[in-house]
This record gives sequence, structure tokens and C-alpha cells, in this order.
Amino acid sequence: MTETETAIPRPALLLGWAGVIPFAAFAFATALELRLPGLRPEPILLAYAAAILSFMGGAQWGLAIGEAPVDGQRLAVSVIPALLAWTALLQPLDTGLLLCLIAFLGLLAYDMLTVRQGRSPAWYGTLRLQLTGAVVGCLALALVFD
Repeated sequence: MTETETAIPRPALLLGWAGVIPFAAFAFATALELRLPGLRPEPILLAYAAAILSFMGGAQWGLAIGEAPVDGQRLAVSVIPALLAWTALLQPLDTGLLLCLIAFLGLLAYDMLTVRQGRSPAWYGTLRLQLTGAVVGCLALALVFD
């Protein structure tokens, strides 16, 4: 593989890390017990985690529809994160945050499999490892201090 194939495109890197900012902000707000009038950070963190988890499943959908022929199994796997995210929103906060954390790790495992199979760009695995590590760390921080 060439460096071009493994280098994370700058827009993906910058936008990916920008997406981590709300995770970090609300996880640290939880840890530091910061509250806005009438708002707790934990439900906001859970809602954001669910939205991003759904988005990440959608990334696999997008990769799948670019294949010929389209892989129905890959499409099916790509909707599982959205279903788990929705389920997480119906749970008590700690359970929902934990479900999202586990789902992010499961999706990472699947994403890494698609990279190893050559069905996702090589750089995608590196980016996903970085971002999922940060997201899981933020969710774990919120769980510890909630």
C-alpha cells in the first residue's frame, strides 16, 4: 500500500475530530458536575452518541451501495447501529451510554474487518481507531462520573 492509500484525507481527519468535541465537552461536563439551568449533560451526551452511532452505520451503508453487486448482508449490518442507538435512547442513562459504548466498539470491529477485506479504504481503519478510541474514552468517563 502506498502512503496515499493509507494517509487519512485532511477533511475526514478534521471533521472526524470536530465530531469528537461534543463527546468530550459533555463527558467532561459530567465528570466536573457542570450543569446548565434545567439541563444535565448526560442526556445530551446520550442523544449525541446515538446520532453519531447511527451516522457511522450509515457510512457502511454508503460503502456497501458502491459495491457491485450490492451486498445485502453488509447493508443489513449497517442498520444495526441505528437500531442500537434508538434502543439506547429508550434505556436509563447509564444503560444507554453503556449500550452506545459497546455498539461503537462492535462497529469498530466490523469496520476494521471491511478494511482488512479491502472493502473500505485503508485510511478508514486508522481514522476509526483514533475516533472510536476517543469516543469510547468519553463515554467511559461519563459512566464513571455519572
